[in-house]
Amino acid sequence: MSRRARVTPAQAGLPDGGARRRTPGLRREEVAVLAGVGASWYQWLEQGRDISVSPQVLDAVARVLRLSDAERRHLYVLAGLNPPAPRADPAYEASGGEQLRRLIDTWMPYPAHIMDGYYNCVMYNHAAAMVLGMRPETTQNCILDFFTDPLYRARSVSWEQNAETVVAQFRSACSDCPDDAGFQEVVAELKQASPEFAELWERRDISAQGTIRKELEHPVAGLLVVESTAMKVPARPDLTVVLHTPLPEADTAAKLEWLASPEGRRGSMYPVAG
Repeated sequence: MSRRARVTPAQAGLPDGGARRRTPGLRREEVAVLAGVGASWYQWLEQGRDISVSPQVLDAVARVLRLSDAERRHLYVLAGLNPPAPRADPAYEASGGEQLRRLIDTWMPYPAHIMDGYYNCVMYNHAAAMVLGMRPETTQNCILDFFTDPLYRARSVSWEQNAETVVAQFRSACSDCPDDAGFQEVVAELKQASPEFAELWERRDISAQGTIRKELEHPVAGLLVVESTAMKVPARPDLTVVLHTPLPEADTAAKLEWLASPEGRRGSMYPVAG
């Protein structure tokens, strides 16, 4: 009822006739007509009666009431149905990623990057370029680069033990969308490019995204030990933020701070091979 009260007839595409209404917003009968359901049935829905409700009808009601994605999912819960997968917030999308860019830039001097559901890299900060070797000439797909980028392979001391986890996490992401052509393309390209990936993929291991310990041998700073943490952004469920936190070993925090300093940037401008 509260959501119905905030939608004007004009917003719903109805003539208001210029007459004042006893209650603000749409009437029950108007919502029922616009959603394509019976007026009595819609009244029962508002009253919370024990009636049969389909996702299609709830989506129609959500559209008429101009519900946000969070409100739409809450409506499913109230109706006793499993809520649909979250959608990206249009207002957050309209910002052009400015909030996410601020997030990963504020994470400096530690590496951070953002990837979409297919592991395509959306953006990364300067520390990710210096430490992880992220750069425009790679495939810009995080799992493809993990297996095929010679610079990253040369730096990653923990590559072999991390490979199993990376593939298991990617298979978990694929399992959420088994018929998605985008995932199928990435898997096909990986199988062709990397026999190691193909072998690990056939193990059919599954692992949720979480933390991974990474040991990297940087050509200027030496050994770096970090922990990467993958996190979803509620307003952009299609994106994952990956933050790298220095671990106590090898004085990693101080080395990362030095690499981000003017002196460190000059020293890393022309690194030795690897």
